[in-house]
Amino acid sequence: MSPAQADSWLAATPTVQVLDVRTTEEFADGHLAKATLIPWTDKDFAVRAAKELDLRKPVLVYCRSGRRSTEAAGALGKLGFSEVRNLAGGILAWQQAGKPVHKPAPPPR
Repeated sequence: MSPAQADSWLAATPTVQVLDVRTTEEFADGHLAKATLIPWTDKDFAVRAAKELDLRKPVLVYCRSGRRSTEAAGALGKLGFSEVRNLAGGILAWQQAGKPVHKPAPPPR
């Protein structure tokens, strides 16, 4: 789904789980609000997803450009998640559309 569609869906569906499948470093550079990080490249991706996410609630999955999240969305479907949607173009498209990105505050000095 496009960034505009995803933004509308997130606003209309408060139970959506937002899943970021990028690396820890990418996540630290900025992510969608309320995102859970489970890197697609982790060996235990499926185990963590089944444990940390609710199978009965919808999931919006994204990565940097859309490749990893497309693969992760397919894996989530095989795990039994009822509604999985992929953010087309990833966080890059989200940012290009002017959508907000959460950046953690820098550590105190």
